[in-house]
Amino acid sequence: MDAKLMVATGSGDVQQLKDLVNKQEQDSKMVVVEAMAKQQGNMDPHLLALASSGSSEKLQALFNRKDGPSSGQSTERSLTTRRVSSYGDAEANESILKGKGITAEGDTALHVVAASGQGDNFFTRSREAKHLLLVDVNNNRRHPTHAERHALTTYGYGDGDNFLESARIIYGKAKHLLFVQNNKGDTPLHCAARAGKSNMVACLIDLASAEGEDRIKELLRKEDKHKETALHEAVRVGNNYIVNLLTEEDSELASFPEDGGTSPMYLAIMLEQDEIMKTLYDKTSHGKLSFSGPNGQNALHAAVLRYRARDLTKLLKWNETHLCPQNKDLTTQRDENGSTPLHFAAAIKLLFRPSSICQQVLEANPDAMYQPDYSGFFPIHVAASVGASCNIDMFVKRCPGSAGLCDDKGRTFLHVAVEKKEASVIRSACRNLSLSWIMNMVDNDGNTALHLAVEAGSLQMFCPLLANPQVKLNLPNSRGETPLDIAEYKIPEDGFYYPKNSEVQICRTLRIAGAVKGAHRHDHLKDKTVKHDESKEMEVVKDSTGALCIGSVLIATVTFGATFAVPGGYIADDHNNGGTPILARRNR
Repeated sequence: MDAKLMVATGSGDVQQLKDLVNKQEQDSKMVVVEAMAKQQGNMDPHLLALASSGSSEKLQALFNRKDGPSSGQSTERSLTTRRVSSYGDAEANESILKGKGITAEGDTALHVVAASGQGDNFFTRSREAKHLLLVDVNNNRRHPTHAERHALTTYGYGDGDNFLESARIIYGKAKHLLFVQNNKGDTPLHCAARAGKSNMVACLIDLASAEGEDRIKELLRKEDKHKETALHEAVRVGNNYIVNLLTEEDSELASFPEDGGTSPMYLAIMLEQDEIMKTLYDKTSHGKLSFSGPNGQNALHAAVLRYRARDLTKLLKWNETHLCPQNKDLTTQRDENGSTPLHFAAAIKLLFRPSSICQQVLEANPDAMYQPDYSGFFPIHVAASVGASCNIDMFVKRCPGSAGLCDDKGRTFLHVAVEKKEASVIRSACRNLSLSWIMNMVDNDGNTALHLAVEAGSLQMFCPLLANPQVKLNLPNSRGETPLDIAEYKIPEDGFYYPKNSEVQICRTLRIAGAVKGAHRHDHLKDKTVKHDESKEMEVVKDSTGALCIGSVLIATVTFGATFAVPGGYIADDHNNGGTPILARRNR
């Protein structure tokens, strides 16, 4: 017998479905499924307000079943306080912190207190402002104004103490909240570090220390959904004091995450936090400092990307003595695309000299020159693809054999330079006599760099290759085509073309230089000749002719207008003797 499926999204709907089931015939079947809706916040509003504002006295009164409203407080607030305080006993407190203590983001009351209030930078500025104001008042021997009294009261020293006391009160009622993670995987310690609240971080660590040293490490090493600890948050906000606090408690904390995700050191380099970098190095146990980054990168990749020569020097030194077991040699470690730091450095292009960063990475490990990425590109190919000819000169001088390295398509750096239209690399290579041996190397299709330059129709790339006496003009490719063959079928036999365009000049120059065709039938080559659409060509001719005609008319108008114009112009028509030349002096 067919069964009916009905879905309810809430408890009220479930009850309606149950009533409906009771009305059905007994021989029918019905399956009732309750689909839980998205979790919504159920923290009591008053508890959330007290946690957010750091009202420690009222929070204590709430848990002690004391009404305790301040004088002058509205009746409505007093009723609210009494209503919430009616939970009172230990069971009720547990109910508030557990059953009614979660926001929509999964934050507990301890999360809220840890994240609320002002961070270290705010309190530093506040204390400085208060000190200057007090000095001014004392020196001038005057009483502070109403606005100044308000500032002294609002931005005093004690603002953060209430939040610390609130955290202790909540922890005293429910100790487990210290380790609870919200929907994003954040603990209260994550929230405090992200807010830059060093006193709160120290307070939470002290609370964990009451449960033993193992519990401290458990708290410090808890990772969120991005596999980041509270140390990552401290690095991200640039608070070196919090970094000190965390690493002093756990000297191995900078080695997390252990599976090779983004390390605090990588994050510090990307954010250019020099002081934090030094702290991480100084406070971390020997051999426990992780340099790993996202997508298989490491801190050396990050230093190259940020053009940080100082960081490179430090990292290359630390690479030998302070390396985490899960990391490999930084200079040869490849990311998800197979790129080493030298691949990244090879792409740094300077006009008149090689990149110092590229030079540092190369000197640290010359073997990285011979390590390809997953597409077969070596660092010299990367340099050629961006036109970094000075880097190529450095590579060839330091590692002469690297000039002949080929990628998965059999291309040398010279082939890559032609395909990327980097004429400066071709000119530089053709002037270098030590590179004569690669001028006629062929790719997997049998093409030399000259074949590709002719195919591209670029005089800027063709001329340096033609001028090099080592470049052979008549080598055939895998299809038996010489450069002259390619040049001829680039010129259309039927159609319009300009005799001075680059394709025509390349073909004519090859003939003058004595280039010959390949060993194949001419009718086969004729089939490859470029065919042009005559209708499109006629449109181009019409457009260009129209533009020339318009230009001619404008030139003629200006010329004849200047010839017949009377110097000084004419008298306006609405004046006496209108239309008379101004310089005529008299009427005629």
